[in-house]
Amino acid sequence: MNKKMEPVSYKWTEVTNRASFAPRDGAGALVFNDAMWMIGGWSPRDKEHFPLICNNEVWKSENGIDWDLIKPNSFLDDTFDPLQDWSGRHTAGYAVHENAMWIVGGDANQAYYQNDVWTSENGRDWTRVHAEVPWGPRVLHYTVSFQNKLWVMGGQTAPGFAEAEEHFYDDIWASPDGIKWNKMVPQEPHWCSRGMIGGHVVFKDRIWILGGGKYDTPQTPDRAFYNDVWSSPDGIHWHCHIQHAPWTARQYHEVAVFDGRMWVLEGWNQSNRNDVWYSDDGETWIEVPDTPWPERHAASVYVYQNALWIVAGNNMTSDVWKLTRL
Repeated sequence: MNKKMEPVSYKWTEVTNRASFAPRDGAGALVFNDAMWMIGGWSPRDKEHFPLICNNEVWKSENGIDWDLIKPNSFLDDTFDPLQDWSGRHTAGYAVHENAMWIVGGDANQAYYQNDVWTSENGRDWTRVHAEVPWGPRVLHYTVSFQNKLWVMGGQTAPGFAEAEEHFYDDIWASPDGIKWNKMVPQEPHWCSRGMIGGHVVFKDRIWILGGGKYDTPQTPDRAFYNDVWSSPDGIHWHCHIQHAPWTARQYHEVAVFDGRMWVLEGWNQSNRNDVWYSDDGETWIEVPDTPWPERHAASVYVYQNALWIVAGNNMTSDVWKLTRL
C-alpha cells in the first residue's frame, strides 16, 4: 500500500516577461552543460523570426533572464539545404543522450515529414546521424533517453499537413546511437495510440506516459484526450497506475521530474490551461494552487538549479517563470 503523499508548499516567481527570444511554442527544452537550451519553435504570424512558420534557432541561458543566441535561424527560404542543417521544426523529439543534445524527428508543417536525427555538443554545430528513420513518417511522438538508449513512442501521421496514409501509433522504438533503431513489441496491456506529450518523465527507473492525445485528421476529425498514467521498466511490460487522473485529459502539455515528483503542467483541451499537478506514485495527484502565469500549451519546461521553469508557449509571449519549494 502506497504511503499517503502530503502536500508541499511551492512558489512561482516571474523571472522576466520579455526575454530576448521571439515568442514561440513547441520549442525544444533541454538542460545540458549546466544551462537551459531552447531549440527551434513555431510562430506562423511572425514572418521576421519565423519566415517558414518554424525556425532552427538555438538559445541558451544560465539564469533565465539572459538568453544568448547560439545558433541563428538559417531556415529562411527554398534555398535551404536540409543536408547541411536541420530544417525548422517544433514539437519534435528532444533529449540529452550520450553527453550531447539530440533532435529526433520533427513535424509536418512544411508539407513533408522530418524523418531525420541530429545531434550537437555545443548547440551551434549539428551533425545529422540519420536521414530516414525506419519509424517514419511520424509527428507528435514522445521521446526519452532511458537505459542508454533513445526511445520513440507513439505519435501519428498528419495527412492534413503532409501526404501520408492515416496512422495513429502505439509502437515503441529504441536506439543506442540514433542510427540503428529496434522496434520493441510491448505486451498487453499497454497504452493506446497517442502523442502530444511535451518533455519527458523517467522516474524510479521507469519510463512514464502521462496523458496525451490524438490530433485531428481529415478522416478522423475529432481529437482524442487522455489522462491515464502508465509506466514501464523496459518498454515491453507496462502498468496502468490510474485510468483517469484528477487532472483534465489533455494534449500538448508538458511533463517533468522535479523535487522527487512527477509533474504535469498546462496543455490544451478545447482551450489553453495553466493548472499544475504533481505525484510521487502516478496514482495520487496534488494540484499546486493559484498558478499566476497565463494559460498556454506547448511551452518549454526545464528542471534547472533546484527549480521547475516554464518558458513561452502558445500564450505567445516571451515570459519566463520558475517554481521553487518553500
